[in-house]
Amino acid sequence: HYANELQNLSKVDGYLAKGYIYEYDKEPEQAEKYYKLALNTGGSVTCFEKLTNFYEKQNKPQKAIENIEHAYQKHNRNAMHYQIGKVCADYNIQLEKGEKCLHAYIKNHSVKDGVPIEWAYFRLAQIHKNKLDKTAALKWIDKALATRANFKQAKEEKAKILKL
Repeated sequence: HYANELQNLSKVDGYLAKGYIYEYDKEPEQAEKYYKLALNTGGSVTCFEKLTNFYEKQNKPQKAIENIEHAYQKHNRNAMHYQIGKVCADYNIQLEKGEKCLHAYIKNHSVKDGVPIEWAYFRLAQIHKNKLDKTAALKWIDKALATRANFKQAKEEKAKILKL
């Protein structure tokens, strides 16, 4: 009901609200439909992020990557490089593409990207761990820890890498 009222005020916000409601109600086809409507109507970075997060929650990393690439073409934001690298690392897919994107993210990094650089080092370590390249994985995880010593996730990841 409120989503319909919101849609009358702002089509994009209404579509995003409906997408969220359908996602919450475990109706992924309807959720995807409304997230895509929001994206096609608005096309903001927020719309791209909602659809990408939806695909990740639905365990559809391939669609998530395609959506991020589409967003990158439209918005050309360096943060998109990180997002592609993150999905590749988390799902152990398209590792070369993920690695390339993370290196681009690091090369072009600035504070406005929103994600601290040590997270890119962390994701590179994950990718090398997924490739079973212990030496490179340790190099990147140590770089993440050198940047931020109290990086809990990096400490946990290092323990996993050392078991390779």
